[in-house]
Amino acid sequence: RAALDRATVLLSVTKGGKRIDNMWGSGGGQQSVKHLVKEIDMLLKEYLLSGDVLEAERCLQELEVPHFHHELVYEAIVMVLESTGDKTFKMILDLLKSLWRSSVITMDQMKRGYERVYREIPDINLDVPHSYSVLERFVEECFQAGIISKPLRDLCPSR
Repeated sequence: RAALDRATVLLSVTKGGKRIDNMWGSGGGQQSVKHLVKEIDMLLKEYLLSGDVLEAERCLQELEVPHFHHELVYEAIVMVLESTGDKTFKMILDLLKSLWRSSVITMDQMKRGYERVYREIPDINLDVPHSYSVLERFVEECFQAGIISKPLRDLCPSR
């Protein structure tokens, strides 16, 4: 009963309600994982074409799945690893920086996305031979930009 009373108070406060929606989402959790992965992939591809960070942020929030934002982090980093030029590298860095600063992506979600890339880098490297060096460079840039912590940077695997 006490928990319900507390939740009612939090939801009745406009700012608190928005904060709770931002943390847990209100309806996006009903979508399948496969659908969400497709939406995130499309969002990232659109962003790379348009360069519109605010539109990408809006689209991510419209998915209403803040507990799944680690997938965007993972997919974005994999796109950097698979790209051939510096354009994707810089654009994804700018996107993650913006999503981090606006608190759309939480520290936990950022960490989960990076850790997943770290775990899967041996497999990614089979398809993309230069992925270790690109990952190290990207992780260092993210650390310098304040997107990730020193302990997370230090976990980055190297060859």
